[in-house]
Amino acid sequence: MTTLRIAVPNKGSLSVPSEQLLTAAGYRVHRSNRELMIDDTRNDVQFFFLRPRDIAVYVGSGTLDAGISGRDLLIDADTGALEIMPLGYSASTFRFAARPGTLTALADLDGRRVATSYPTLVEKYLAEHGISVRLVKLDGAVETSVQLGIADAVADVVETGTSLRNSGLVVFGDPILESEAVLIQRPELEEDALASFERLRRRLKGVLIARQYVMVDYDCPVEAQAAACALTPGIEAPTVSPLAREGWVAVRSLVRRDRAPFVMDELWEVGARAILVTPLESSRI
Repeated sequence: MTTLRIAVPNKGSLSVPSEQLLTAAGYRVHRSNRELMIDDTRNDVQFFFLRPRDIAVYVGSGTLDAGISGRDLLIDADTGALEIMPLGYSASTFRFAARPGTLTALADLDGRRVATSYPTLVEKYLAEHGISVRLVKLDGAVETSVQLGIADAVADVVETGTSLRNSGLVVFGDPILESEAVLIQRPELEEDALASFERLRRRLKGVLIARQYVMVDYDCPVEAQAAACALTPGIEAPTVSPLAREGWVAVRSLVRRDRAPFVMDELWEVGARAILVTPLESSRI
C-alpha cells in the first residue's frame, strides 16, 4: 500500500488544533523534539510539519498527497490543491480596512493602494467586482502600512479586530472571505493513496461529528417514555431498554452538545431521572 504523505501546520493558530484533531482520529503526530517528519507506520502515513503558507504549494504540486491549511492560504496559493472538507476551527474573516471616514465602500478602493500579504486572493476578489487597485505586497503584518504612508487601505485576516483598531483602522465593505481550517488534497491520487485518504477523511469527520454531540442516558417511567423520547430522538431513534424496576425504562440517545443542558431540564420536567451526559471521542454516523 502507498504511504500517504500529509502536511501539518508547524506553527500558528492552525498547529495545535490540527495535531489534536489528528491525534483524536487515531494518528501519531506527537513530536518530542520538534521533528520535521514523523512516520506513523501503524496507519501507513507520513506527516510533514511545514509553514502553513507553504502547505498548499506542496500539496498542489503533488509533492505531498494531503494537508491541513487555511482556506485563505489555499486560495492565495492558487496551486490547484483541492479543498475537501472544512474542519471547524481557526475561523477568521478576511476584510478590507482603512482609516475611519476615508473609505466606506468597496467602490472607494478603485485606483487606491491596498496592502496585503494575500495578493492572489485579493486580486481575484477585486477582479470579480471590477475594481482596479495598486497592490502593495507585504510579507506578514500589514496594519501599519497605512500609518506609514505606503497604502490607503489593507486587506487582511480579522480574528478579533484588535490589531486593526490599535493601528487606527476600521473594517468596511462586505467580508472578502470566511476562512477556517480545511482538509486539502492534491488534484490526482493513485488508487492506494486515495483509499488511505478516504480513511483519513472518514476519521476526521467522525471526530468532528462526535464533538457536536453528547450521549444522554436517563431512566423514566413508561408513561413518560413517549414525551422523553420526543425530546431525545437521536440520529435514527433512541435505544430503550426495560429496567428491573417495573414500569421504568432506560433510554440512551445522542443529543447536540449545545442543546444538552436544556434537554436535561426538559427531561426532568417530564419525569426522567438519573440523567447522565457523556462526551464522545469519535463516531461513524
